[in-house]
Amino acid sequence: MDEPARVGVFVDGPNVFREEFDVDLDEIRDTADEEGRLGVKRLYLDEGAPPELIRAAEARGFEVTVTSGDVDVKLAVDMTEFVASGELDTVVVVSRDTDFKPAVEVANRHGLRTVALAPGEHGRSDALANAAHAHVTLGETE
Repeated sequence: MDEPARVGVFVDGPNVFREEFDVDLDEIRDTADEEGRLGVKRLYLDEGAPPELIRAAEARGFEVTVTSGDVDVKLAVDMTEFVASGELDTVVVVSRDTDFKPAVEVANRHGLRTVALAPGEHGRSDALANAAHAHVTLGETE
């Protein structure tokens, strides 16, 4: 019997948790879980993140990384390190940001499955979606 894929989900908090989106951490986790066994669940936030969001994420099993610098850089570097480590089979990037396209391309070159998960159609990066093997928009019904 085949082992389920080892999945890492990397959430760009400032880009996803905005007023115009009704993003649910459980929906992110459940959607990523469809790809296989979640081994890494990381939410990246900046220093202005509300403590309630941090508590909610931790209660749902996310490791929260708060950075004083650019969230995008930390997320991309961490994701690339996991890709290089061989610990994951699939990476799920939760963002609308084209900046993650190079990190997704690195994962593709290393043979990982890549999924771009967007909080909504508004402002979604087509470049990121097209670079990934699959793209999902939260809240869309099939």
